[in-house]
Amino acid sequence: MTEEQIIIAQIDAIRKHQPRCGGRKLYIMLQPFFKQHCIVMGRDKFFLLLGKNKLLVRKNKTLCIHYQQQALLLPVVKDFNPLKAHELWVADITYIPLKNRFAYLFLVTDAYSRKIVGHYVSDDMKVSSAIVALKKALAQKPADRIVIHHSDRGMQYCSTAYVQLLQHHFAHISMTENGDPYENAIAERVNGILKSELLNTCYETVDQAAAHINRCIIIYNYKRRHSSLNWQIPGNVHKQHGPQIKRWKNYYQPLKKKEPSMQEP
Repeated sequence: MTEEQIIIAQIDAIRKHQPRCGGRKLYIMLQPFFKQHCIVMGRDKFFLLLGKNKLLVRKNKTLCIHYQQQALLLPVVKDFNPLKAHELWVADITYIPLKNRFAYLFLVTDAYSRKIVGHYVSDDMKVSSAIVALKKALAQKPADRIVIHHSDRGMQYCSTAYVQLLQHHFAHISMTENGDPYENAIAERVNGILKSELLNTCYETVDQAAAHINRCIIIYNYKRRHSSLNWQIPGNVHKQHGPQIKRWKNYYQPLKKKEPSMQEP
């Protein structure tokens, strides 16, 4: 088999379990395979290979465009500063390396306290897995608290089942305007802390990963001091209310315009 045929065979094996897996996710998931087989391939060349073999996945716009338009009715939450817990949640999904494949960690984090209020480790990226994490967060929310749920535009978060569950609990829906990770910076930061400080670089099985990640999240929520909370612990801040001392960069400051040159001609 040629190198191209080997790659296509591996793609087919992945898509047997995840038929709608897109090109960018495939490229990330194939990195261990490339390394194992000494294959050097950049992202652009990989997409050319997908296009040549008619393996690109078209986005199913009818699945989520209604809810994306609905989300645009709300401002992106970059200008909203919560003053207590369960006013703003941020949701995200991150990859968890296993021995021969990937698992996925679904997270819902409270933006005020940085406490992880819902999580779930799954061997798939189905909407049902995202809903498990969301239900854990909803179980903690006071019934009279109206929360804003902020996420990227992943198909899990704009699916009918996920949106209807949020609406059933009177939650407002906010989504990023584009793919800029700064628009979901809190969720990205939590992912980074977990992966760089607490999680293992690889797990044998999904069950092993889930058990260890559960312990890591307890440490994160109730032991680890957070610089963005003025070195407080998320679980303690979760019980507070009022403004917190900010010690993080404002990612949304507009760029300063360059002043016109005053040099003489």
